[in-house]
Amino acid sequence: MEDIVSLPRLPARKPDGHKGDYGHVLVVAGSQGYTGAAYLCAKAALRSGAGLVSLGVPAGVYGVLAVKHTCVMVHPLADTGSGALAERALDRIRQMCQSCDVVALGPGVGRHSETEMAVRTLVHELPRPLIVDADGLNALAGDTSVLDGCAGERILTPHPGEMARLMGSATAAEVQADRAACAGGFVSQHPCVLVLKGHRTLVCDGNHLFTNATGNPGMATGGTGDVLTGCIAGLAAQGLAPFDAARLGVFLHGLAGDAARDRVGEACLIATDVLDELPTAFRRYFGFSDKSEGEVLMREVVGRAGP
Repeated sequence: MEDIVSLPRLPARKPDGHKGDYGHVLVVAGSQGYTGAAYLCAKAALRSGAGLVSLGVPAGVYGVLAVKHTCVMVHPLADTGSGALAERALDRIRQMCQSCDVVALGPGVGRHSETEMAVRTLVHELPRPLIVDADGLNALAGDTSVLDGCAGERILTPHPGEMARLMGSATAAEVQADRAACAGGFVSQHPCVLVLKGHRTLVCDGNHLFTNATGNPGMATGGTGDVLTGCIAGLAAQGLAPFDAARLGVFLHGLAGDAARDRVGEACLIATDVLDELPTAFRRYFGFSDKSEGEVLMREVVGRAGP
């Protein structure tokens, strides 16, 4: 695989642009006790430039998310009765997908059997680029065949434990021992863009490998992965190809984490700090007058991170 060190750039916004020009993200997330994940993902998609974000959540937690969000359109979906997504929600999600450009699936959806069956169906059949994270990934463990012949492009964002479960034949320690080989091997069997999170996050599509150099140990806290999923979705909604959206997303997410560390310190850092610093990261990278200056920033970050 070719190692990629450059980063893509979003096109400049037109003076007469409107929200429809910058994409519509559908986030399907959340369950009883896990509303924060849905909030973080949807808000991050907005902060990453999506023109519109719709959030579909089980009806039992709709009230919580409707109150928390002001700029996101929150929609109740069929519920199992226990605050989890029911299979009966599939038709409504398919309908909502028709007016969206990108779908983010999984943050906080939980492990209910009906929810897992719905996730597997959506992963296989939705005709939009789809970012799968968290319990969305756990629903695929043991049945990764649903990734074969999907109706749209797929981005998977596992941490090492989720990667081991997806592989079915490895432990998290074995994944960590040879991260590039695990990522490349999985993508060769199941075509997708794989974001293997952790120190020096990897983004792999089978032909190219990007090693991220931003981020810090303070980001090892619940919810930061939900922010990343939303960030990637927001970038993909604006027209970036899946591999480009993923590698730019992990870079900017890590850059936001570094800004949060500088403000609050590593020990005190929480996911909302990363979310709050996304504008800082975007201004820093996209505020350059030309691409060459952005590449200078990339080289500086890589140089500080070391081999």
